[in-house]
Amino acid sequence: MNSPLVSRDPEIMSGALCFAGTRVPVKNLFDYLEGSSSLEEFLEDFPTVSRERAVAVLEAARERLAADAPAA
Repeated sequence: MNSPLVSRDPEIMSGALCFAGTRVPVKNLFDYLEGSSSLEEFLEDFPTVSRERAVAVLEAARERLAADAPAA
């Protein structure tokens, strides 16, 4: 899977989905937010990921979830 936001390469981080142009797995962002960490803390710990890219990934995930959710 490759897009302007994320990429997957079997030679980088064992094929984990990463922020494009980095070695930072997208899963790390969700792990931070699932725990007690904030987006700010994630960005401080992974300076190669821009705020804009992190927010765009979260928005894309939200849109995907909304599109796949069954109607109530």
